Amino acid sequence: QVQLVESGGGLVQAGGSLRLSCAASGRTFSSYVMGWFRQAPGKEREFVAAITWSGSRPYYADSVKGRFTISRDNAKNTVYLQMNSLKPEDTAVYYCALRRQPDIWTMAERYDYWGQGTQVTVSS
Repeated sequence: QVQLVESGGGLVQAGGSLRLSCAASGRTFSSYVMGWFRQAPGKEREFVAAITWSGSRPYYADSVKGRFTISRDNAKNTVYLQMNSLKPEDTAVYYCALRRQPDIWTMAERYDYWGQGTQVTVSS
């Protein structure tokens, strides 16, 4: 089994920044993809960003491109999401996810393991 634990959420004013972390433990897989999703109240879970094992091909949702940066430290089994220029519409619970295959997908059902989520609230 794999356990994913997110941290770094909180309350921030519009225009501010937050950095989320997700640490993976337990059984890990070579060449796995790590992703971030978010879910706002009353909305479906949506893709935010994902990164391959090498980190050479990060992929972003259009809504966060240019503001968010995903990165990973494989030695620490940790993935990060640096969020800059935050907007009130970024308010959501952010989930870390792991996909046991090396190719990036944006659909949540393609991911095999999930963290418990961390709340991000952006005030206007």
